[in-house]
Amino acid sequence: MLRASQVLAFAAVAAVLIAIPGPSVLFTVGRALTVGRRAALVSIVGNGLGVFAQVVAVAFGVGGLVERSVAVFTIVKWAGAAYLVYLGVQAIRHRRSTAEALAARVTPVRHRRAVWDGFVVGATNPKTIVFLTIALPEFTGHTAGTMPVRLQMLLLGALFPAIALVLDSLWATAADTARRWLAGSPRRLALVGGAGGLAMIGLGVSIAATGRKD
Repeated sequence: MLRASQVLAFAAVAAVLIAIPGPSVLFTVGRALTVGRRAALVSIVGNGLGVFAQVVAVAFGVGGLVERSVAVFTIVKWAGAAYLVYLGVQAIRHRRSTAEALAARVTPVRHRRAVWDGFVVGATNPKTIVFLTIALPEFTGHTAGTMPVRLQMLLLGALFPAIALVLDSLWATAADTARRWLAGSPRRLALVGGAGGLAMIGLGVSIAATGRKD
């Protein structure tokens, strides 16, 4: 059985990562600003399904290998931490990319297409892949009497798309209702991207400094 401390700790870390502007947030904001809130919300559902596909893949593939090998875990952890720092640096360098979404124009999309587009973005989000591969083994228990590690990963991992559904919906709603305010000051969006980049770098450093708990 999962301990409450496991669930709360994972949920807190996941919420911080999800709140940082990244591929999914840029996608959500762009959709809300170009095709409206409804299509954006449908896309977010697809995004959540894509993220859960990552959870399943990690639990039954990469996650199992990482869980069994301390050496592999260390390699993946450092590689993932370095990549998160890289993403943070890129976010700072290209922090105006969020503002560019304001100028984008696309034709309205059907709900089925919106779900598929969201699924592709969620399933291929590198930030999420790195986080799940590293974090899920960290938050699972290895003591006698605990449920199977894969089941723990699935249950904990399901929290990620659930939290993302809520937070990304807030992004979509805010982008839709504050469209004129955002469009009137692209600098504000650039500042958000820069702050997100710094937070991502901090997360990468934190992951690198975290040891495995067996």
